Amino acid sequence: MRAIAAKKAGHQVVMVVSARGKKTDELITLAREITGKPRPREMDMLLSTGEQESCALMAMAIHELGEDAISLTGAQIGVRTDGSHTKARIISISTQRMKEALNAGQIVIAAGFQGVDEAFNITTLGRGGSDTTAAALAAVLEADFCDIYTDVEGVFTSDPRVVKDATKVEQVSYDEMLELASLGAGVMHSRSIEFAKKYRVNLRVKPSYADGPGTLIAPEPANPAPVVTGVAFVRNESRVSLIGVPDQPGVMSRIFSLLSENKIPVDMVVQNVGVAGTANISFTVSEDDLTKALTVATTASETLGGTVQHDDELSKVSVVGHGMQTHTGVAAQMFRVLANEGTNIKIVTTSEIKISVLIDRADCDKVANAVHTGFRLNESVATTPRIGVASTNSSGVRKVEDAEKLEEDIVSQLTGMEDIVVSDVYCDTDQARVTIKKLVDRPGVAADVFTAVADGGVLVDMIIQNAAQDGFANISFTVPVYDVDKTVALLAEPLKDHPEANVSCDPSIGKLSVVGIGLRSHTEVGARMFRALADAQINVQMVNTSEIKVSVVVAGSDAQRALDALQKAFSVT
Repeated sequence: MRAIAAKKAGHQVVMVVSARGKKTDELITLAREITGKPRPREMDMLLSTGEQESCALMAMAIHELGEDAISLTGAQIGVRTDGSHTKARIISISTQRMKEALNAGQIVIAAGFQGVDEAFNITTLGRGGSDTTAAALAAVLEADFCDIYTDVEGVFTSDPRVVKDATKVEQVSYDEMLELASLGAGVMHSRSIEFAKKYRVNLRVKPSYADGPGTLIAPEPANPAPVVTGVAFVRNESRVSLIGVPDQPGVMSRIFSLLSENKIPVDMVVQNVGVAGTANISFTVSEDDLTKALTVATTASETLGGTVQHDDELSKVSVVGHGMQTHTGVAAQMFRVLANEGTNIKIVTTSEIKISVLIDRADCDKVANAVHTGFRLNESVATTPRIGVASTNSSGVRKVEDAEKLEEDIVSQLTGMEDIVVSDVYCDTDQARVTIKKLVDRPGVAADVFTAVADGGVLVDMIIQNAAQDGFANISFTVPVYDVDKTVALLAEPLKDHPEANVSCDPSIGKLSVVGIGLRSHTEVGARMFRALADAQINVQMVNTSEIKVSVVVAGSDAQRALDALQKAFSVT
């Protein structure tokens, strides 16, 4: 009815449909009744029939209501993909047949989730494939809006099935939604958001069961931007650590090359400052990828040295929000909530708009609810206690309008619609590194440290906490270089209960960042970045990753050479 109403209002309408409820599960069950190891090509042939069935039935229903419609498979639309069966990426989409049908007054009913490769084999796009199809069609047709109808009212401040007082968000930015999607907010898949950001598609997530405004996903955050927009979590995480690897150039390159070759998507990546010539590197993967990740880590340790450790039964809880870029105390507030719940932190990573912690899985739901309440996201106008405002100095970062223009230029030259976009590489030399070693590993430690720093009005950027060893944790973070002495002084009080702790700082560092779209879903980004640094014989001190940025800290004396190497590697100047 919505499609018919939109057409009667004067719009040309394309509908993208998914398989009927449980249909895909039924088809998978049928395959398993025949073989335990079906070939991916034949699974694509089988699973694509669910969407074909839906679009044909939908066209028939529209005909019965007196409107003209045509159902089209992915192949008939002209969705051309690569040959990666069950997880294909879109290369191009032909608009000719769709436009002919639209100009003839027909509603186009498109089968989502599918396409064909160069040999005309049917391929499927993987999880969230229909959303990806919809965003991609909206991009090539330059549609005014792409409305995604789902079983919820829109994007919520957290998963309402777990956080009962979660509230609907009226507007969220592409970057916030990319982080939320990758962090476990299941309302949309990150690949569809990547399409929206690349091609400036206006997305609206709306309820399928009622009329409602839903949530607008737009280029910019709501004004004013909330400090925290949402709390997301990934329940089934596993950690893999390489302990005692050489603290020298090329180590991260070796590890990421192996991960890329094996197409293992990693989530949190943590490397803290080395000690006595060795470093510890940790990364998290989904529980399903743990076995493959351990094989990769073992292979790396055979050539690099060190030992491999792992931990499962873990979860990741994250807060996301544009406003935290200019507010002190967000990390302190989050860590204080965890301390009050008696939850110990395994790993910490951050970006400009995200703070993520790795915790025991048994605490996931409890912590998600507590963090949501702690940031008052259950209130109609969210406010955050104990948070101040600070100015920032973004040395080396392009102006927003320049970065967007560069991004548009790069997108226009892509050979495939889902190719990675690296829109900027920059170096910030206005920060200093502070490292605290030998902190007693117990709940509340990070809260004490960052509360003291926030109360002193210091804005923290990168925060790294790797997995504890022998009962002790090490934390490193960056602050504006003019605040480094003040920060060290502020740490005196919270470290009184840690007799073995010691603080060091380095006011001469370079923070190198590779910025783009699809960085996490394209596993080769990290491999290329660390290979370029290794070839330039530049050692990496710290690593931080997010959906839109990978950042490393290097010695200040290496900063310019590192920038030159990365700009050359990603053809960005």
